[in-house]
Amino acid sequence: MLKTRVIPCLDVKDGRVVKGINFFNLKDAGDPVEQAKIYDLQGADELCFLDITASIEKRDLLYDIINKTAKNCFMPLTVGGGISSIEDIRKLLFYGADKVSINSSAIYNPNLITEAAERFGSQCIVVAIDAKKTNKKNFASGYEVFSHGGTMETNLDVLKWTKKCASLGAGEILLTSMNNDGTKKGFNINLTKMVTDSITIPVIASGGVGELKHFTDGVLKANASGLLAASVFHYGKFTTATSESTGLGTLILEGGHAIQGSNEAQFAATVERLEGSAKITGTAYDGN
Repeated sequence: MLKTRVIPCLDVKDGRVVKGINFFNLKDAGDPVEQAKIYDLQGADELCFLDITASIEKRDLLYDIINKTAKNCFMPLTVGGGISSIEDIRKLLFYGADKVSINSSAIYNPNLITEAAERFGSQCIVVAIDAKKTNKKNFASGYEVFSHGGTMETNLDVLKWTKKCASLGAGEILLTSMNNDGTKKGFNINLTKMVTDSITIPVIASGGVGELKHFTDGVLKANASGLLAASVFHYGKFTTATSESTGLGTLILEGGHAIQGSNEAQFAATVERLEGSAKITGTAYDGN
């Protein structure tokens, strides 16, 4: 079984880490290289670097900053934003990325997913999907895919697009709920579970983490294999650290105390009891 991963995300604009609500009202959250160093020292499972305005501005990625970030962290690094060709992917892997996240380019050129997977292996091809609730007819999922940093409607149903991405060779889906992003109300459980139930490749849940319980909800209720968050890490509410796999629910609390649950119910009960009094510093659930 794939280990559940806790993944800090660096949303980068103009060379700085930023964070907003519902993709707007962005506020500065620090230097990406320095943030990467902190997460590396804390032992984050992975790191995600998203150049959020590269597609909108139709420019190259921030290769220099990406390279510096890669040199200062020794965990798997996923980089996305503005990727439109096989050459872009090759350059990112050369500059230190372990995986690449493609979004807008995949929507307008789905064959890029297959070409990239065949060239570099599906294990390093992540398709990012920005989903927003819609009242439009003929959307079975009730959610529409947005492109260009969440600024453009695509008329694509999230569920149909997710299945297509998997069939084209994507190795992983990074699913962000635009409605929940930055709200600190928790992952969009219904959206995430709908997607995880429809495909067999790993799904990273993104958007909305604000409390300890939200991490475990993402795993126990939505079956996500990766849990991505930003502001709760950037502003110091939670920190990250990894624990050795136990095969059971493991929560590493501030101070290094490990708590295990013999089953999902016990683990969830432990989290509920600790909510509000402890900081998460580890993986959420790694059970059967």
